[in-house]
Amino acid sequence: MSSSSFPLVFIFCFSILLLLVATSMQTVSAATSNKARLKTYKKFIKSACNSTTYPKVCYKALSPSASAIKTDTNKLCSIALSFTLNATYNASSSIDSLSKMKGLSPSEKQIINDCAETTGEAIYELENSLKALANLQGSDHKADEMSDLKTWVSAALTDEYTCTDEFDGQKVSKAVKKTIKKKVLNLAKLTSNCLALFNLLDY
Repeated sequence: MSSSSFPLVFIFCFSILLLLVATSMQTVSAATSNKARLKTYKKFIKSACNSTTYPKVCYKALSPSASAIKTDTNKLCSIALSFTLNATYNASSSIDSLSKMKGLSPSEKQIINDCAETTGEAIYELENSLKALANLQGSDHKADEMSDLKTWVSAALTDEYTCTDEFDGQKVSKAVKKTIKKKVLNLAKLTSNCLALFNLLDY
């Protein structure tokens, strides 16, 4: 390498080094910024969940979706409802599986069938509540839509408690009782939280 080309090579290498350092700093800055935003979003969710009856259940359900929710109350309520609906689908599937168990007593079969029916109704009501929530933004009758929204979700909550009430005074195996109560009581908490979150909507 000639002595005249050495400065050019040095300048080229130094420029590449500067570029790498700048890129690295931008990456670190972007990561720090994203972390700060995520912290803000989670703080928003925690504050909203503190208005519910079961704040820990609320935060556990919604915090993984912080990047999607950001600080948007509509998205918060929509995702909370969607999460609750998915949990209801799962509960319905678990109850259907119980109905296939062998050795069930007549009272156990009746309770499982009744819970399957009320859970199915809750699914229908929560699906309609999602539609009512979607209609809120562009509606000229927001008060009516809000009333429909709360009515559908309240009906779902009633159906969920109707299922657990079936156990009163009945002889039911621990396996059946534990599975149904665990699933349905969790649903009731999620549904109750949705009703509380609706009060944050600016309509």
